[in-house]
Amino acid sequence: MSLHPPDLEAAEQWLAEDPDPKTRAELKALIDHHDYAQLHELFHGQLEFGTAGLRGVFGPGPQRMNRVLVRKVSAGLAAYLKAQGVADRGVVIGHDARHLSREFAEDTARVLAGAGIRAYLAHRPWPTPTTAWAVVDRKAAAGVMVTASHNPPQYNGYKVYWGNGAQIIPPHDTGIAAAIAKIGRSDQLPMPSLADARGKGLLVDLDEALHDRYIAAVLELRRTPTDPKLVIAYTPLHGVGAASTEPALARAGYAHVHTEPSQREPDPDFPTVAFPNPEEKGAMDRVLALAAKVKADLVLANDPDADRLCVAVPDPNSSVGYRALTGDQVGALLADYLLEVSPKDKRMVATTVVSSQLLSYLAKAAGADYRETLTGFKWIGNAAMDYERDHHGRFVMGYEEALGYSVGPLVRDKDGVSACVIFADLLAWNRARGRTVLAHLDDIYRRVGLFATEQVSITKPGTEGIAEIKRVMTRFRAEPPKAIAGHAVEQALDLAKGEGGLPPSDVLVWRLAGGRRVIMRPSGTEPKLKSYYEARVAIGDGETSAAARARATAELAELRDAHQRLI
Repeated sequence: MSLHPPDLEAAEQWLAEDPDPKTRAELKALIDHHDYAQLHELFHGQLEFGTAGLRGVFGPGPQRMNRVLVRKVSAGLAAYLKAQGVADRGVVIGHDARHLSREFAEDTARVLAGAGIRAYLAHRPWPTPTTAWAVVDRKAAAGVMVTASHNPPQYNGYKVYWGNGAQIIPPHDTGIAAAIAKIGRSDQLPMPSLADARGKGLLVDLDEALHDRYIAAVLELRRTPTDPKLVIAYTPLHGVGAASTEPALARAGYAHVHTEPSQREPDPDFPTVAFPNPEEKGAMDRVLALAAKVKADLVLANDPDADRLCVAVPDPNSSVGYRALTGDQVGALLADYLLEVSPKDKRMVATTVVSSQLLSYLAKAAGADYRETLTGFKWIGNAAMDYERDHHGRFVMGYEEALGYSVGPLVRDKDGVSACVIFADLLAWNRARGRTVLAHLDDIYRRVGLFATEQVSITKPGTEGIAEIKRVMTRFRAEPPKAIAGHAVEQALDLAKGEGGLPPSDVLVWRLAGGRRVIMRPSGTEPKLKSYYEARVAIGDGETSAAARARATAELAELRDAHQRLI
């Protein structure tokens, strides 16, 4: 591939702007060695806002995460806030403990200060939900969280919140993107030093008192008493969760919390896990071993920015003594518990289109309202606020199958800290009535049916991989299946056309005979094609839950394999 003059000019201009010695050296080497293919990869197109904002691997150029890009994005955000007439309220900036997170956060603060906008800067790494909460607490115009959540060490990201504490949605996302496109050279942006910005009142350092208020607000979500004898094993997976989840559990009365020592302190290299996502195989091994050692009643794991929660509970039939619950199972348990112990007023629960259909059945049985949104917690957060405004009702909880949960109106995003506390309360509540968590789950299945779900992701890195994912989606749109695994497709929805009553999105849904469902979509944050499978079976009279689960699992496998062969 030849390097066209515009590409070369863009690369050389980026080199001149870049303040980071590491990415400067990387880019200069590519130019000097005439690595035109890699330069094309870096400078052809740019990172775009997805379901969780801006996210990518480190490196030079507009297709990577770097200080030049962060400065331009911050300048675009500043321009948009001014155009909206809200800039005088300031912007909250938080960050996790990843490589360059502090640098990105400080660059953001300096760009905002240079634009005359006050920045409220986190004094230390902290969870993503703390930032979302702080935006509302400080009555700010917007918030920025520098994080790549559960991605590998070579990633970072830039998450934007609106003043309501929810991630940006249209028209703000497209408006900010348009403002970013108008920004010129990043090295010509006015950027006072941090000291100068503080001196002018344009940089305010947040402190531990704000974090303490967040923890206090988390505890106000509780509905049932503590069981002080409960033994909990916990891991933050080398992320920022320990400094929030540990005190939250302690102040809730859970005195026997054992944190996996090798994963307690933040480490941006995540040395003990291949992939710092508690859903990934092997990520929970160390905390499960700790749980066995301390005879834990409950295992809790946050992802590195503590907006997600993974739960495992004792299971004598498991080889390791514990069973990790799926996101759908945790979501259903939390919803069933909160609907039971909360006031029976006008209330709503919500989940995403790719999560299990189980929540809709639970809501109907409880007489609660139900909302289904597009993938991404920004849609759940905004659906909750719409419901509260339009129906004067109460948002009970929302969840997405990728281990994200939000309890009540405290945080308009995923909150793994509050989810830890509320799930511990759920276990204590079950013990008080003589039930285990797994027995509670079986109770739900016997009431509304047993749902088996699975997600399969196919990774296609690079621009060619993204193009291939688009080709697959185009082919399925042109030739949708009439049946999958011998089950007729009863309804086919293309959400890109606005079908299903949701905003247009690159999602295909097939509802099959017998309550089965298959969904396909490209990831909004990673180069992946994601497929979601679900089968539902009624538990027969006298049938054990294990037998029903085996039937559902077999049906699910047939559905998955048949669809994957079509890809």
